[in-house]
Formats: sequence, structure tokens, C-alpha cells
Amino acid sequence: MYAVTLDGFGAPEVMKWAEVPDLPAPGPGEVLIDVVAAGVNRADLLQRQGMYPPPPGASEVLGLECSGVIADVGAGVRDRKPGDRVCALLSGGGYAERVVVPATQVLPVPEGLDLAVAAALPEVAATVWSNLVMTAGLHAGQLLLIHGGGSGIGTHAIQVAVQLGARVAVTAGSAAKLERCAELGASILINYREQDFVEALRAESSGADIIFDNMGASYLTRNVDALAEDGRLVVIGMQGGIRAELNLAALLAKRGTIHATNLRRRPTTGRGSKAEIITELQRRLWPLIADGTVAPIVHAELPITNAAEAHRLLDSSETVGKVILEVRGS
Repeated sequence: MYAVTLDGFGAPEVMKWAEVPDLPAPGPGEVLIDVVAAGVNRADLLQRQGMYPPPPGASEVLGLECSGVIADVGAGVRDRKPGDRVCALLSGGGYAERVVVPATQVLPVPEGLDLAVAAALPEVAATVWSNLVMTAGLHAGQLLLIHGGGSGIGTHAIQVAVQLGARVAVTAGSAAKLERCAELGASILINYREQDFVEALRAESSGADIIFDNMGASYLTRNVDALAEDGRLVVIGMQGGIRAELNLAALLAKRGTIHATNLRRRPTTGRGSKAEIITELQRRLWPLIADGTVAPIVHAELPITNAAEAHRLLDSSETVGKVILEVRGS
């Protein structure tokens, strides 16, 4: 079979579409998927640069989500069968013609949803739901601030929050991105290149009940300032660095809470596992996906042989939503 391999670490050009050894048959509780498309995530860019190694036992091939058709199932798999149209949350291996994944990390693709486009769903859906709903307890009437509202995670989080009855504020770096966020339901639009987000948020509210942050260290102090009383800061990324000084007095004054989470390294099963998240997605979010209330936002679809351009595009300030790589026709 073929997969994207890395010729060392570095620029996008280190990725090559090359022949690799065939995968073994799926083991107990696993399924083998013929991949139709793979989602591109910022974690892939970091892994390509040698800054985000896969967890022990995971595939070295890039790719944390995919869509496709089940080709085979292992012993004990009862709710999935060959021929099923599915998408899957992976620990790695999505940039390939085939991938083996635990059946508990697989979701059905709703009728009417393009199979390739479904590759844009698993990572963002699992990240958003596990953090905003399962960890932070987002509910109707709250104010949610999303940093990077035009990203794949941001565009998905806006839709989910609106459906839960929350008010949404976003930061983004261009008028075009903010306009798209408004179309999806955001009501407080902050251009971080022109405004201080703390001041802008304070002009519209008493602070955010939940802040969904992809920046990390560089935003820590101001995020605490932007919290409402009893607010929760949920950190999912480190684009702004890994070390910062925390003013505990400011956090205590807000009775605030900081959560820092990682999806890729969660256990397969058990408490706080990927299986637990996928079960929640299928029960509570997937009906909204099926009726189109929450939809994947895809900026571009490129062939897998052009993975380098896909990585450059995701890293571009102009991209809104997800970039996906097409492996074979759907």
C-alpha cells in the first residue's frame, strides 16, 4: 500500500507519497478502513517538523482522522461491518490508503454527507465536545470566547455552542474570517490585530464563562483577565508558547479554573478515553450532523500526493475551516 512518509523533519517537502509495507489484519476489537480522505490538523504540521512525536505504539504516519469504507473487522466487533461508510479518530496513520483503528473510535457517516468531507469531522468534533461539554460543562445562557474562530476547531465550536444555547465571542485576524464566524452564529467579533480582546469582550459583557484557547502561554494572563467569575479557561494548544507566569491572586479572585487537555494521548477505553468521547458524540452530536444543523466547514480538498500544499494552506492566515486530503474517490 501507499502512505505519506517523511524524508526527515522540516518543511512540507519532506513528505513523500511512497510504497510502505501492508498493514496486518485487524486484531480483536479493531477495524481495517480503506481510506477515502484524511483531515489535516495542526498537530500534523508539528509532527512533520519533529515537534510532536506520536504516542507509544501509534503509527508514525501522519493523520489523526480519516473517512472511508470498512474493509475488514477483527474478532469481537459487532456494531461495524465491511462496507460501512465511516469516519474515525486516530492516533496516527490517516495519510495512507488503509488504516487499522479500534472500532470504538469509529463513527458512521450520515446519509447525505459526502464521504470525503466526513474526514473533517472526527478530530474537531472530539476536541470540541470533550472540552467544551464534557470538561467545561458549556450550557445555554453562557458566554463562550473562542480564540481562532476561523480554524477548523473554531468553526465547529461556534456551531455546537449556538445549538447548546450559548452566546459566542470569537477572535480572528481578518474581517473575512470574522464575517464567516458571524454567519455561523458568533455575535461578538474581535479582530485581534486591531483590538485587545480583553477590552473588546469587557465592552460587551462581564467576561467569558468559558474560554477555549489554542494559544497557551502568550494568552494566559489576558485569558484570566477575560474570565467572568467562576469562569473556566480550557487550553488545547500552545501556538503562543509553553511557559508563562500565572497570577494566582487574579485567578482566585475570579474563582476561576484552568483545564489543559490533550486528545491524542487519551487512553483507548475507560474513564476519559477516546471511546467515551466517541460514544457521547454519536449519542448527542451526531443527530445534529445528520440533519445538517452542525456541518463540517471545509476550505479546500487536495489530492494526497499534494500533502505539502495542504500543509502550507492550513498554515496560511487565509484558511477558514478544514483542509482535507483525498486518497481515493468516494
